[in-house]
Amino acid sequence: MRRRADDIPRSERGLLTAYWALSGYGLRASRALAWLGAGMLLTIGLLMVFGIAQDTPKQTATGTVPPGGGTVTFEIDKDDPKNPTSDLFSGERFEKALNVTLNSVVFRSSGQDLTTAGTYIEMASRLTEPVLLGLAVLAIRNRVKR
Repeated sequence: MRRRADDIPRSERGLLTAYWALSGYGLRASRALAWLGAGMLLTIGLLMVFGIAQDTPKQTATGTVPPGGGTVTFEIDKDDPKNPTSDLFSGERFEKALNVTLNSVVFRSSGQDLTTAGTYIEMASRLTEPVLLGLAVLAIRNRVKR
């Protein structure tokens, strides 16, 4: 009833409401897992549309050899990932998006070449999805502990 009280600050009331909506005060693991599944599906969809680069950028090496021998200097450069223009929903893009999403649930970086939007999508999912997984684990722990 604290979230409905008038004397509670708005920020605390919002936090309690979010806690209730996401996991039923830590008592409903199914609710937290449902939110986790929905978040993962949303992340996969957003990555397929905005995040996965059209092609994997290739590294290029350019160098100069000084006259008469000596040290060769190479400069390694990599093009920026480009947003896709067509074929957004292919099996390959789904597999890459799924890989990034599953890695984000456990705080790992996928190592995929993502566009700028994809990088921000991955960061947001690396923040929110482990929290939902943690709420589900706490709810299961609470059930087993009784």
